[in-house]
Amino acid sequence: MTISVNTMRAIDHWVGVPLCAIASPVVALIDSIKNIFNRGPQTPKRLLFIELSEMGSAILVDPAMRNAQARGAELFFLIFKSNRASLTLLNTVKPENIFTIDSSSLGSLIKDTVRFLWIARWKRIDTVIDLELFSRFTALLTGLCGARRRVGYHIFHGEGLWRGFMLTRKVHYNPHIHITKNFLSLIHAAFAREIEVPFSKIHIADSEVRLEQAVIHPEVLEKVRVRIEKKAKEANIPYEHGKNRLILINPNASDLLPQRRWAQQRFSELIQAVHQRYPEDLILITGSPAEFVYVDKVRAVANVKNALNFAGQVSFAELPPLYTLSDVMVTNDSGPGHFSAVTPLRTVVLFGPETPALYGSVGNSIAITANLACSPCVSAANHRKTPCQDNVCMQAITVDQVLEKVIVQLNDADKVKGR
Repeated sequence: MTISVNTMRAIDHWVGVPLCAIASPVVALIDSIKNIFNRGPQTPKRLLFIELSEMGSAILVDPAMRNAQARGAELFFLIFKSNRASLTLLNTVKPENIFTIDSSSLGSLIKDTVRFLWIARWKRIDTVIDLELFSRFTALLTGLCGARRRVGYHIFHGEGLWRGFMLTRKVHYNPHIHITKNFLSLIHAAFAREIEVPFSKIHIADSEVRLEQAVIHPEVLEKVRVRIEKKAKEANIPYEHGKNRLILINPNASDLLPQRRWAQQRFSELIQAVHQRYPEDLILITGSPAEFVYVDKVRAVANVKNALNFAGQVSFAELPPLYTLSDVMVTNDSGPGHFSAVTPLRTVVLFGPETPALYGSVGNSIAITANLACSPCVSAANHRKTPCQDNVCMQAITVDQVLEKVIVQLNDADKVKGR
């Protein structure tokens, strides 16, 4: 049985806090013994990143990982097994250096956790960077993995979110700058020669947030193009790549934060509006295989011939080719908004419980948010859990607002493609 998000949060709180209390003095004792012998490299050489639950973060952390790589560190990564594919879009970390934890059951979670703690020592990881925002589980993994240099976010004088004393380099999480810059501040802390309290007393320029583009193999691009044209032909839609635009609509969002979803009805209305404006163009409604039924309801309500249910029609590895072939995508604030940033695709991303100021796509993206007084209502301070059961912040976004930004993005795409 799969562990639900709420169950994992409860375990992190009720089990994580006492375990952190027990582990902290043990970790401190081990550190004091290691300091006597003063062994290990003076700068990170074998650096492990821990980010378990957010697939989009594997993209947002890439500038920080490449920064560490440029400083001479060999990179390793720990992530939930179900999210591993997100690291393959840019392949910054070698496949053999990616460790996974299966979270599908409590038994698998415990077994893979113990296995990881052994592997981390066997691989002689000297530095670990905890990318999670105040998770006790990742704090325990960080403290017990054997690394001498342990970097992560610390609450300092804030109340709550206590997770022991696992870190040797405590970084102030800044809720007023984009998460990519917060991740870069962790790299500075890892490589700093002098201890700062708190880290990191530096300016991070916008120019440092540079995202690499995915390598698109021509044969895979052609394979996806043919599949799209075949689906269009089966539906009796006259679509020709290069002649007709390809518009993607991604209506779902992960179960981690269902409040991020724009209503199914609104997506259906948007599809109708886009089709009315661009009647010759093909609309693909995307999603995972598990989202097929959800997507099909959006398609059925829209009742637009040129709109196809494309959920589950491409593998994760085929997302960059699909995005490269497309002209624009509309999506909730979710993984696809970040995955598309490794391609030239223009996107329109809808924000509600979170803010684009912190989590916006770093690609060719336009963010839409209602800017309500209660938004954003999720943050590091509440483990990204909100009591809201009525996401007015998403309901306040109108079809006309979204269509306006779609037109802007398509006009820009047309200029680049010489239409």
